[in-house]
Amino acid sequence: MQSHFPKSLWRRFLPVLTLGVLSIAACENDLDVIKKIANMNSGLAIDTTRGVDVIYSDSAIVKGRLQTPLLIKYSVEKPYDIMPDGVKVIFFDKNGKEEGTIVADSAVQLENESITKFYKNVVATTVKGDTFKSDELIWDQPKKIIYSNKPVEIHTADGNVFNGVSFKSDDKLENPEIQSGTGAGYVSENPMQ
Repeated sequence: MQSHFPKSLWRRFLPVLTLGVLSIAACENDLDVIKKIANMNSGLAIDTTRGVDVIYSDSAIVKGRLQTPLLIKYSVEKPYDIMPDGVKVIFFDKNGKEEGTIVADSAVQLENESITKFYKNVVATTVKGDTFKSDELIWDQPKKIIYSNKPVEIHTADGNVFNGVSFKSDDKLENPEIQSGTGAGYVSENPMQ
């Protein structure tokens, strides 16, 4: 079989051809490595935001406001946000009037479940002036409940103090149920008042 290229041309062309084939093969390996690294990092933080101030609304009515100095979003099978440097949530009634707050050292928001878990030095205050203190408070938005599986201390606006090993309430904290509760309460001298 006779070649169309002279031997001297083959000698010059063969190393260039070999180098080109190796380069293409090397690029494919690099792409595989990049894909593996991307898959390994898919569960890491995808967004870090500072100075967060979010307004929650439903049907053009403001329902709440969340403020945190740092919010870190994680993109995993069940995405979540963490607020490690403190968080404050303000709740509003249908007229835009403040009806309560929750303040905590940190929080985790489970996006798919619409559940926010507040941790450490959690203080929830109602418009009536009642205060709930615990190291954990869980706000389940779809069920419209707030609860804690940790000890809770409740100070009512009229001076009563109640303690319990856990509690559950509606999301406005108007009807709290305390489990294994104790407390000191004010009793009026005139029960008819």
